Amino acid sequence: MDKDLFIEVASLIRKARYCMAFTGAGISVESGIPPFRGENSIWSRYDPHILELDYFRTRPEESWPVVREIFYDFFGKAKPNKAHQVLARMEAAGMLKCVVTQNIDNLHQEAGSKVVYEFHGNAQKLICLGCKDRISAADADFSVMPLRCKKCGGLMKPDFVFFGESIPEKAYADSLEAARKADVCLIMGSTGEVMPAALIPQEARRNGAVVIEINPEDSLFTRDVTHIHLTGKAGEVMAALEPLLFDA
Repeated sequence: MDKDLFIEVASLIRKARYCMAFTGAGISVESGIPPFRGENSIWSRYDPHILELDYFRTRPEESWPVVREIFYDFFGKAKPNKAHQVLARMEAAGMLKCVVTQNIDNLHQEAGSKVVYEFHGNAQKLICLGCKDRISAADADFSVMPLRCKKCGGLMKPDFVFFGESIPEKAYADSLEAARKADVCLIMGSTGEVMPAALIPQEARRNGAVVIEINPEDSLFTRDVTHIHLTGKAGEVMAALEPLLFDA
């Protein structure tokens, strides 16, 4: 661990006018949530067809039990880790303006972050494909499959982006606006493979932000977007940065 580099990064964050964070699946791996792609990933164990919107609409009795198993039985046990917690502390201290996340696990909010732009939605909410009513997943009866709307009887769907769906317009607009304001952009746990989410750090760099990447390995951002790469897991790196941010 290069102490001088960590001191430089902490100084950049502390002096930033508008620091934003951009997070991907890697930040939640330390909370026990596997990534969607790669070795030991979700799609190495499950058929991604379950999250294709047309497939879900026409075969909900096949999709919903698997969706429940992945996103509610399993994901529901995950808790925020050190990376989530330090980001929330940074926001509370005024060092961090927002988090743009590709994740749908709600862990940033559980850690205490208030300004979170959810690029792909949130699994803790359900939406009716008929009347568009939204409810909390905590209020749903997952013992009856597939889930149906209590108001109109329509098919309920997790309120995150399925294959074949567009990115929520407001989340996309808010994320781009943050990228254009930022003078420091932290990338955490994102490989840069998922579009259009990967455009956000690119937009930040294009508008003059210093891009600091925290990843165990090189990503698609590292060569052309990243200025400083802190190599390591998000929780470990943020734990090392925390005293430099708050005790200096």
